Amino acid sequence: MYKSIVKPFFDFSIAFLGFVILSPVFLAVTFLLFIANNGKPFFFQLRPGKNGNIFKIVKFKTMNDKKDKKGNLLSDAERLTKVGSFVRKTSLDEIPQLLNVIKGEMSLIGPRPLLPSYLEIYSDFENRRHEVKPGITGWAQVNGRNTISWDEKFEYDVWYVDHVSVVLDLKILFITIKKVLIREGISNNDGHISMPAFTEYYEEKNKKP
Repeated sequence: MYKSIVKPFFDFSIAFLGFVILSPVFLAVTFLLFIANNGKPFFFQLRPGKNGNIFKIVKFKTMNDKKDKKGNLLSDAERLTKVGSFVRKTSLDEIPQLLNVIKGEMSLIGPRPLLPSYLEIYSDFENRRHEVKPGITGWAQVNGRNTISWDEKFEYDVWYVDHVSVVLDLKILFITIKKVLIREGISNNDGHISMPAFTEYYEEKNKKP
């Protein structure tokens, strides 16, 4: 009953109320990023949701589109703007995803939505993360976020799928608030703001000797 009725109602109610309360912050950040990113304050990307169904996630755009002389995008670290850095460190870049929750595409709590290109290389175990809606925060997020390995991340995601409850969701929510306040669980990886791509990890892991 919790997963099918209570959790969706909780998601919509809290996301709607949260977006209304945070609307002044939302408008202020939108304005600052509009200036910093040449009129592009938002970042849209296709992501797989529950059962692998594709939806369009929305976040604040924290990096510009600067390229090198060959036309290739610069590294994440080089494209991260000062405003974008602040927005990331304070987790304000997650605010627009409340709209995804309101639309029913995401949950407040659940495995983070990854890239559609990963779907074809997931093992059956890894693919179980799509048995629930993806979330703005989740069990893997509060247990290391970008500081844990891909294998650990999937272990946490599937563990959450098997143990979803109101008590667990409230625990994750409170830990998330704590970690946001102390800015814990984020690391830079060789010039990347986020973890290396799962496709890179997959190819390295399955490389023949």
